[in-house]
Amino acid sequence: MSAPTWVKDAVFYQIFPDRFAKSALNSAKNLSFESWDSAPTTYGFKGGDLYGIVEKLGYLQELGINALYLNPIFASASNHRYHTYDYYNVDPLLGGNAALKKLIAAAHRRNIRIVLDGVFNHASRGFWQFHHVLETGAASPYRDWFYFDEERLNGKRHWGAYPTHHEEHALRHEDSLTAIGYRAWWNLPALPKFNTHTPAVREFIFDVAEHWIKFGVDGWRLDVPAEIDDDEFWREFRVRVRKANPEAYLVGEIWHEAQRWLKGDQFDAVMNYPITAAALGFFAAEHLNLPIVQQAGGIKDRIRPLQAGDFANEIDRLLSLYPPEANFAQLNLLDSHDMPRFLTCASGNKAALKLAWLFVFTFPGAPCIYYGDEIGLDGGHDPDCRKSFPWQKSKWDQDLLQFAKACIQLRAEHAALRSGSYQRLWAEGSILAYSRSSKNKNVIVVFNVSEAEQTIHLPWTGKPRILFGSPKFSGDQTVIPARSGVVLEARLIK
Repeated sequence: MSAPTWVKDAVFYQIFPDRFAKSALNSAKNLSFESWDSAPTTYGFKGGDLYGIVEKLGYLQELGINALYLNPIFASASNHRYHTYDYYNVDPLLGGNAALKKLIAAAHRRNIRIVLDGVFNHASRGFWQFHHVLETGAASPYRDWFYFDEERLNGKRHWGAYPTHHEEHALRHEDSLTAIGYRAWWNLPALPKFNTHTPAVREFIFDVAEHWIKFGVDGWRLDVPAEIDDDEFWREFRVRVRKANPEAYLVGEIWHEAQRWLKGDQFDAVMNYPITAAALGFFAAEHLNLPIVQQAGGIKDRIRPLQAGDFANEIDRLLSLYPPEANFAQLNLLDSHDMPRFLTCASGNKAALKLAWLFVFTFPGAPCIYYGDEIGLDGGHDPDCRKSFPWQKSKWDQDLLQFAKACIQLRAEHAALRSGSYQRLWAEGSILAYSRSSKNKNVIVVFNVSEAEQTIHLPWTGKPRILFGSPKFSGDQTVIPARSGVVLEARLIK
C-alpha cells in the first residue's frame, strides 16, 4: 500500500495542545492554571485546549497550513499527555470528545487534516487495567497486559508504583521489573510498558487506532514505535487503520535510519530527524550553540558544522535509503517538543532558520513547523521548548512570519517542489544547488550560507525566472547574496 496522496501537498504544523491557545471556555473554568505568559514548568498546566485551536484555525490557514500534528490529547495526568489513562476519551482539560469533534469538522471545512499522537508502547499507572492489577494482583484478568514481578503479583512484596527512597535508588541500578514490580518505559514508574504479545492488548490498541480514525482523524504519529519490536504488530496496525480510512497517514517517531519500517507494509514515513541534524549542521554551522545542541535527543551526536559537500552527501545518502514513495511522505522537521528549538540551537541566528525553512520547503517530503517557530519563539530543552504561544502580535517577529509564509506559498505555487524529482547540481564550500523537476518544469534552488556574496556558474537556456530571493546575473554567472537562498525556474544546458 502506498502513502496517502495528500501528504505530498501537506504543510504540517505541530501543536503542543496545552501551550498553543486557551479558549474562553477554559478561561471560565476557574481552575488553577499557570499564568499563560509565565515560564513553562515540568508539571504545570497552562490551559490550552482544542477549542482554542478551533479559534485559531483562521491564523493557521492564513499561514498556509493544511495539516496539524497534535501531541497527545487523551485523558492524562501530565501536561504533555504521554501518560495516557483513557484512550477512548479526550482529556477534559482539552474539552473532551466534543471538542475534538468540533475541531475535526472545523479543520476539514478548511481542508486541514488532523493527525493524532498515538502512545501505544506504554500507558500510565492511572490506566484502568494496570490499576486493576495493582489492586487485585494475580487474580486480575489483566495480569498479562503488562510485565509483572511474580512476588508482587502474589502479594509477597508491595508495588513500587510510587517508589520509596530505596526503590528510587534501585531503579538507577536495576530493571524496573525487579525494582518496583513491573517493567516501565525507561524505568519511569509512571509509564508501565504494554505487553503487546498478549492478544487482548493487541486487539485493544488496534481498536483504539480504528476508533479515532472512524471518528474522523486523518492519521497517527506513532510514539517510540521501535520499542514495540514486532513487525507483524505494525503490519496488522496498518491494515486495520487503512481499512478504516485508505488515506490515513502513518508516521513513526524514529530518530535514526528507518529502512525496516518503510517498506510499504508498516509506516508511510518517519519523523525525519536525520534531516534536522544535517540542516542544523549546514545552515547554522559556526552559529551552533554546542551546549544546547547536546540536549537535542537522539540526534545530538550527529550535529556538527558541515560544508556544502558534506551536507549534500548526507542528503543523497538519506534519499537513497528509502523508496521514492517514502521520501515524498517523510515528515521533515527542524525541531519539536523533544529537543531545543532550532533558533536556540543556532544561537538566535535568524538567517540560519530562514535558510533551513527554504530548504525543507523545497525538498522532497512534507515540511513541518513546530508551533511558534514562525513568530520567533525560542527555547532550550524541555520544558523550555514548550512555551506558551504569545498571541499578542507585538511579541511576534514579523520578519520571520512573513518569510515563513513566503516559503509556504512558494511550495504551494510550484508542483515541482512538492512532487518533482530531485537532482544535486552543485555542492562546494558554502554553496549548494539542486533542482526539482516535474512535467517540463525545472526549479533550481541555490543556497549561500557564507557571510559574503558568492558566484555560481549554472548555464541555462534562455533567461531564468526568479521565484524567490534576490540573485544578480552576469552572463552565465549568478551572484547569490550572503546568507540567503534563491529559487529560479530555468532549464539548464546539459
